[in-house]
Amino acid sequence: MKRSERLLALSEMLRRNGSRGSSADRLAREFGVSARTIKRDLAALENSGAPIWSRPGPGGGYGLAAGASLPPVSLSPAQAVALMAAVSASPDAPYADLAAAGIRKIVDVLDPKTKARADELAGRVWVNAASPSSRTIKSALEEAMSEQRVVRIRYTSKDGNSTTRDVEPVLFASTNGQWYLVGWCRLRDAMRWFIVSRIERASVTKAACGGHTIHEVGEPPENARPVHGGGV
Repeated sequence: MKRSERLLALSEMLRRNGSRGSSADRLAREFGVSARTIKRDLAALENSGAPIWSRPGPGGGYGLAAGASLPPVSLSPAQAVALMAAVSASPDAPYADLAAAGIRKIVDVLDPKTKARADELAGRVWVNAASPSSRTIKSALEEAMSEQRVVRIRYTSKDGNSTTRDVEPVLFASTNGQWYLVGWCRLRDAMRWFIVSRIERASVTKAACGGHTIHEVGEPPENARPVHGGGV
């Protein structure tokens, strides 16, 4: 691992550890370097503006000051391109437009050398993604999920029957190349999976969801996981 990459990973680990902190020896084992190298890395982070604290003695170590702001996000060219590729290849993913806007903000504040290298590397990654579904429909589904409000949809099933339903959104799921809206269908009084591409219309109502949770959907497949957490 290059030093620049190790510094990024080190700052992220300290952020995740919160107020617990980590000893230099533990950090050294984690990154496969000496404790002396870790201390030099910590000093470099502190000099760059990272709010690092140190606490001597048993149970001490290093961490990031609670409530303090971190210096501007720094990415390697490969990390920047990885983000761009992931969003470009999945335009139908929930909140993809917001993700693309967020990535543009991050890339725009990279130092000129890193940004130039990222732009050059991005030209070496091609994607052939399907056209995204209606922006109006996606916006309504995303808003309903974020605000936990009932969404009224016009849905055409596999056999061609169309119905209008009020749905309490519980989660978005991707499986077998399809995005689904999973929610409590008030028409059927049960949890249902709706293929997003078969939703012809969607509008957010003023009604709040009734509190149905992801636990009612059941256990996810072994190869499925949320989009956050340490396994990402």
